[in-house]
Amino acid sequence: MAKQPIITVKNLVKKYGDFTAVDDISFEVYEGEIFGLLGPNGAGKTTTLEIIETLREKTSGQIMVDGFDIENGVDSIKKRIGVQLQAAGYYPNLNLSELIALFSGLYGVDVTANQMLEKVALTDKAKAKYKDLSGGQKQRFSIATTLINNPRIVFLDEPTTGLDPQARRNLWDLIREIRDQGTTVVITTHYMDEAEVLCDRVAFVDGGHIIGINTPDAFIDELVALGFERKKEVKAANLEDVFIAKTGKEWREA
Repeated sequence: MAKQPIITVKNLVKKYGDFTAVDDISFEVYEGEIFGLLGPNGAGKTTTLEIIETLREKTSGQIMVDGFDIENGVDSIKKRIGVQLQAAGYYPNLNLSELIALFSGLYGVDVTANQMLEKVALTDKAKAKYKDLSGGQKQRFSIATTLINNPRIVFLDEPTTGLDPQARRNLWDLIREIRDQGTTVVITTHYMDEAEVLCDRVAFVDGGHIIGINTPDAFIDELVALGFERKKEVKAANLEDVFIAKTGKEWREA
């Protein structure tokens, strides 16, 4: 059975005056996959995501999200997606239970704080204020808020930046769990090892163009077939694996 696209982007263009940030981009995201949008800073990936998320207007092109056209289906699209907020999106003096209640009220859905915090192993922090959380806890909480409206698609923008190895690996497990429960995940990251481990497919964006879409394995095999060799011997584990093996994988809460 052919995979069904849940996001379709056709000939997307975004201009700011004379500058073209997104230049005729087309791609599909399949239902139930983890899809990575990769590229250097200024490549156009964040602008592309913000247009799909209905946060920024396009100049031209067509976008369909879960069967709805972004031209006239913005309200329906917003109900079907979860977008990870940056730290500035939270009231720092509210505790986590209060923040969940606030967001569930904004979404008009009936969920308990405990329900959502349990998904991200934060039930013991229900009465803690957001500003007092560790980096890993803040990232997990931000992912919990994307799940409040039971979205069909979640967008995670560099979710593991600045985290220690334990928190990073555990967040990988959480992202896989979200996908395994039927939610499509679109992720941006600057960590290529993260994209290689997590993503079913990745798209490389540079200069406002998509320069390749495929599975991580296919991209790597293609490069090796061209004669590429690493300068350092490839081993069965890396230093991060050693770190995890020696210090354990349990959550470390600063």
